[in-house]
Amino acid sequence: MATAAASVVTSETGDLRAFMAANPAAVIEEVAKQWSVSPLAVIEALPDGMVRLGPGDGFVAAMNDIAAWGEVTLIVHTEDAIFEFTGQVPRGEVSRGYFNLMQPKGLHGHLRHDNCGAMAFVERPFMGKASAFVAFLNRDGGIMFKVFVGRDANRELRGDQLARFHALAEQFSEARNA
Repeated sequence: MATAAASVVTSETGDLRAFMAANPAAVIEEVAKQWSVSPLAVIEALPDGMVRLGPGDGFVAAMNDIAAWGEVTLIVHTEDAIFEFTGQVPRGEVSRGYFNLMQPKGLHGHLRHDNCGAMAFVERPFMGKASAFVAFLNRDGGIMFKVFVGRDANRELRGDQLARFHALAEQFSEARNA
């Protein structure tokens, strides 16, 4: 999947992989717009070792695992706004066609889990610091939302969450060998 998509991006729009190698901290959604590709194509173009892809059918299990991580940052980035929620993601359950986040206040809502086509486990530098996040991608290659590993009092990635992130990536993906 990664190799075919990357070669299409290379032949049709220039060398996106080279661009991302030189700019791994670039905002994925902005690069996608500039290059007229999907955010998934941008994620696939990140340097080797920065991304692992998994199937979208792991959505429910991944979200319920993330619910046990503690305080994280969930980001929804649209063309018109960037919404950030920092706190604990609630557990959810599937009912009436949605994955329903089960709490009455704070982060709650109804997610179209069946529209998740892939999960990307991304570790890369961002704003001068290490970052790690799970991007839930829709079937069109767009980002539904991202969940970032939290930071400690020193603004470093929380070791306990990073271990959970790695375990989740191992469970749902294989390392990309491009």
